[in-house]
Amino acid sequence: MTDSNRWLLPEGIEEALPPLAERLETCRRRLLDLYHTWGYELVIPPLIEYLESLLTGTGHDLDVQTFKLTDQLNGRLMGVRADMTPQVARIDAHSLNRDVPTRLCYMGTVLHTRPDGFAGSRSPLQVGAELYGHAGVDGDVEMIRLMLETFRVCGVQDVFLDLGHVGIYRCLAADAGLDPDAETQLFDMLQRKAQPEIGAFLASLNLSSEARARLAALAELNGGPEVLDEARERLAGAGDEVARSLEVLGDIAGAVQRRYPDVALHVDLAELRGFHYHTGAVFAAYVSGHGQELARGGRYDDIGRVFGRARPATGFSTDLKTLVRLSAEPLATAPGGIFAPPDGDDALDAAVETLRAAGERVIQGLAGQDNDARRMGCDRILVRDSNNQWNVTEV
Repeated sequence: MTDSNRWLLPEGIEEALPPLAERLETCRRRLLDLYHTWGYELVIPPLIEYLESLLTGTGHDLDVQTFKLTDQLNGRLMGVRADMTPQVARIDAHSLNRDVPTRLCYMGTVLHTRPDGFAGSRSPLQVGAELYGHAGVDGDVEMIRLMLETFRVCGVQDVFLDLGHVGIYRCLAADAGLDPDAETQLFDMLQRKAQPEIGAFLASLNLSSEARARLAALAELNGGPEVLDEARERLAGAGDEVARSLEVLGDIAGAVQRRYPDVALHVDLAELRGFHYHTGAVFAAYVSGHGQELARGGRYDDIGRVFGRARPATGFSTDLKTLVRLSAEPLATAPGGIFAPPDGDDALDAAVETLRAAGERVIQGLAGQDNDARRMGCDRILVRDSNNQWNVTEV
């Protein structure tokens, strides 16, 4: 790097300048206020932890996304967080150790070694919420509702929801006797909806015709909530766990449709994001024209086990930068404010204090500097009248 390009940032690392930074902060405050009204308590995990804590539960899939370094104090390997979910699970399981349902929310920068799904950034501003200690459908519905309210508060419109359940595939694969390698290969094909490949692969395995038909059906069972009726027919005989999973999806879909009739809901039984750590219903949100999911979430009841306490858990996360970028609310073209002359008297100082206390943005000039109000971003100015009173006037 030379003196002429020291200003360059690493690829995928960005900074927020005015007025974007102000918009991000506005949305951050709105979201934390929203989560507070729903009973979610804010936690602020550390930016860096020992690697074995970060790469637990969901973290195993994040190994390649995590920057690693050595702690110079003790020689142990540390990681810069690439996802805050394992950290919040540690806080619930160990630091708080409560016996009642616990609602936690978080917001902070995470760092990825390579660009991921959130707008190609390597430094998303991750925001999310987690509910621990409740295993029922109500918890999953609450998470989806809070996610949709997150979009509303940030001005993101025309969201559609993708709903799945990893337990269905897990049960069908176990019932068919698939070994880990075959299960992984089929998982990849289902994610791509590669039906010819799926058919040929299943035909090469020593499976019963019923097991083969049920596994192949997963790639075709997607559409509106009515696809669940077809799923009950095509997966009949798969066992009680599959039937219960379909019932869970039906209950979630019904609850979401009642409260958010304008949200397009899509059910996809081959939707297996987070298969290696999710244990139940999974969901993702999309908006038209944005290829990557806007937010993702689901149930992961075993995430706290490595911290000594596995409680039922469900949650979601998204990237605040992406929410602001996709918001229908336009960024302000200028912050506006009131300009106050330099070298003020007591009356001017009092006027400035009163305006600031009322929430006004007041910029005071500096002696010997260019004190042009408009160039300072102000649309009003304090002017002294003939009675030695300071009044606000338009520039």
